[in-house]
Amino acid sequence: MEFGKAGPHMIKRERQKRILNLIRAKRIGTQEEVRAHLEHAGVPATQSSVSRDLEELGVVKHHGFYAVPHTNGDAARGLLSLDVAGEVLVVARCLPGRASSVAVEIDDAAVPEIVGTLAGEDSIFIAVRDQKSQRAVMKKIWGLFA
Repeated sequence: MEFGKAGPHMIKRERQKRILNLIRAKRIGTQEEVRAHLEHAGVPATQSSVSRDLEELGVVKHHGFYAVPHTNGDAARGLLSLDVAGEVLVVARCLPGRASSVAVEIDDAAVPEIVGTLAGEDSIFIAVRDQKSQRAVMKKIWGLFA
Protein backbone atom coordinates (compact mmCIF):
# COMPACT_ATOMS: atom_id res chain seq x y z
CA MET A 1 0.00 0.00 0.00
CA GLU A 2 1.36 3.39 -0.96
CA PHE A 3 1.18 6.09 1.70
CA GLY A 4 3.67 8.60 0.35
CA LYS A 5 5.72 10.69 2.77
CA ALA A 6 2.94 11.16 5.31
CA GLY A 7 2.69 7.52 6.38
CA PRO A 8 -0.41 5.64 7.47
CA HIS A 9 -0.89 7.62 10.72
CA MET A 10 -1.07 10.93 8.85
CA ILE A 11 -3.51 9.41 6.34
CA LYS A 12 -5.77 8.32 9.21
CA ARG A 13 -5.54 11.71 10.91
CA GLU A 14 -6.38 13.53 7.66
CA ARG A 15 -9.25 11.12 6.97
CA GLN A 16 -10.68 11.64 10.48
CA LYS A 17 -10.37 15.40 10.15
CA ARG A 18 -12.21 15.28 6.82
CA ILE A 19 -14.91 13.02 8.30
CA LEU A 20 -15.56 15.49 11.13
CA ASN A 21 -15.70 18.38 8.67
CA LEU A 22 -18.03 16.47 6.33
CA ILE A 23 -20.42 15.51 9.10
CA ARG A 24 -20.55 19.07 10.38
CA ALA A 25 -21.14 20.46 6.86
CA LYS A 26 -23.48 17.92 5.20
CA ARG A 27 -26.36 15.60 6.00
CA ILE A 28 -24.76 12.19 5.58
CA GLY A 29 -26.64 9.02 6.46
CA THR A 30 -24.42 6.09 5.43
CA GLN A 31 -20.82 4.98 5.71
CA GLU A 32 -20.80 4.60 1.92
CA GLU A 33 -21.70 8.30 1.55
CA VAL A 34 -18.83 9.20 3.89
CA ARG A 35 -16.45 6.97 1.92
CA ALA A 36 -17.59 8.47 -1.42
CA HIS A 37 -17.12 12.06 -0.17
CA LEU A 38 -13.64 11.18 1.08
CA GLU A 39 -12.69 9.52 -2.22
CA HIS A 40 -14.01 12.56 -4.12
CA ALA A 41 -11.77 14.76 -1.93
CA GLY A 42 -8.78 12.55 -2.76
CA VAL A 43 -8.62 10.85 0.63
CA PRO A 44 -8.45 7.06 0.22
CA ALA A 45 -10.87 5.16 2.44
CA THR A 46 -12.46 1.74 2.74
CA GLN A 47 -15.81 1.02 4.36
CA SER A 48 -14.04 -0.70 7.26
CA SER A 49 -11.70 2.26 7.86
CA VAL A 50 -14.67 4.67 7.77
CA SER A 51 -16.50 2.44 10.26
CA ARG A 52 -13.52 2.43 12.65
CA ASP A 53 -13.04 6.19 12.26
CA LEU A 54 -16.68 6.93 13.05
CA GLU A 55 -16.42 4.77 16.17
CA GLU A 56 -13.13 6.36 17.31
CA LEU A 57 -14.46 9.87 16.71
CA GLY A 58 -17.59 9.21 18.76
CA VAL A 59 -19.88 9.99 15.81
CA VAL A 60 -23.51 8.97 16.34
CA LYS A 61 -26.62 8.76 14.17
CA HIS A 62 -29.24 11.37 14.96
CA HIS A 63 -32.55 11.29 13.02
CA GLY A 64 -30.92 9.09 10.36
CA PHE A 65 -27.84 11.26 9.84
CA TYR A 66 -24.36 11.23 11.33
CA ALA A 67 -23.61 13.84 13.98
CA VAL A 68 -20.81 14.77 16.32
CA PRO A 69 -22.54 14.49 19.69
CA HIS A 70 -23.01 17.61 21.80
CA THR A 71 -24.79 17.73 25.14
CA ASN A 72 -24.98 20.75 27.43
CA GLY A 73 -21.45 21.96 26.83
CA ASP A 74 -20.54 18.28 26.40
CA ALA A 75 -17.67 18.65 28.87
CA ALA A 76 -15.85 20.83 26.33
CA ARG A 77 -16.64 18.44 23.41
CA GLY A 78 -15.25 15.48 25.30
CA LEU A 79 -12.31 17.04 27.13
CA LEU A 80 -12.68 16.56 30.90
CA SER A 81 -9.31 17.48 32.41
CA LEU A 82 -5.66 18.26 31.76
CA ASP A 83 -2.79 17.42 34.08
CA VAL A 84 1.01 17.37 33.90
CA ALA A 85 2.97 14.13 34.07
CA GLY A 86 6.73 14.35 34.39
CA GLU A 87 8.53 17.20 32.71
CA VAL A 88 7.37 17.00 29.10
CA LEU A 89 3.97 15.32 29.16
CA VAL A 90 0.41 16.59 29.53
CA VAL A 91 -2.35 14.03 30.04
CA ALA A 92 -5.84 14.85 28.80
CA ARG A 93 -8.77 12.88 30.21
CA CYS A 94 -11.79 12.62 27.92
CA LEU A 95 -15.27 11.17 27.85
CA PRO A 96 -15.11 7.45 26.91
CA GLY A 97 -14.60 7.03 23.18
CA ARG A 98 -13.83 10.71 22.60
CA ALA A 99 -10.03 10.86 22.92
CA SER A 100 -9.42 10.42 19.17
CA SER A 101 -11.70 13.29 18.16
CA VAL A 102 -10.21 15.55 20.86
CA ALA A 103 -6.68 14.61 19.71
CA VAL A 104 -7.57 15.42 16.09
CA GLU A 105 -8.68 18.92 17.14
CA ILE A 106 -5.52 19.41 19.21
CA ASP A 107 -3.34 18.24 16.30
CA ASP A 108 -5.19 20.48 13.85
CA ALA A 109 -4.47 23.51 16.04
CA ALA A 110 -0.75 23.04 15.29
CA VAL A 111 0.35 24.35 18.69
CA PRO A 112 4.12 24.89 18.23
CA GLU A 113 5.03 23.66 21.72
CA ILE A 114 3.38 20.27 21.08
CA VAL A 115 5.67 17.60 19.68
CA GLY A 116 2.93 14.98 19.27
CA THR A 117 -0.16 13.30 20.68
CA LEU A 118 -1.14 9.70 21.37
CA ALA A 119 -4.83 8.97 21.93
CA GLY A 120 -6.42 5.98 23.60
CA GLU A 121 -10.08 5.40 24.50
CA ASP A 122 -10.44 8.10 27.15
CA SER A 123 -7.04 9.74 27.50
CA ILE A 124 -4.41 11.49 25.40
CA PHE A 125 -0.69 11.80 26.06
CA ILE A 126 0.53 15.14 24.75
CA ALA A 127 4.30 15.46 24.43
CA VAL A 128 5.60 19.02 24.74
CA ARG A 129 9.01 20.50 23.94
CA ASP A 130 10.09 21.21 27.53
CA GLN A 131 8.82 21.65 31.07
CA LYS A 132 8.36 25.37 30.55
CA SER A 133 5.84 24.60 27.76
CA GLN A 134 3.50 22.41 29.81
CA ARG A 135 1.36 25.12 31.40
CA ALA A 136 1.25 27.19 28.19
CA VAL A 137 0.07 24.15 26.23
CA MET A 138 -2.62 23.41 28.82
CA LYS A 139 -3.89 26.97 28.56
CA LYS A 140 -3.94 26.82 24.74
CA ILE A 141 -5.79 23.49 24.74
CA TRP A 142 -8.45 24.78 27.14
CA GLY A 143 -8.78 27.77 24.81
CA LEU A 144 -9.51 25.46 21.88
CA PHE A 145 -12.34 23.76 23.75
CA ALA A 146 -13.84 26.76 25.55
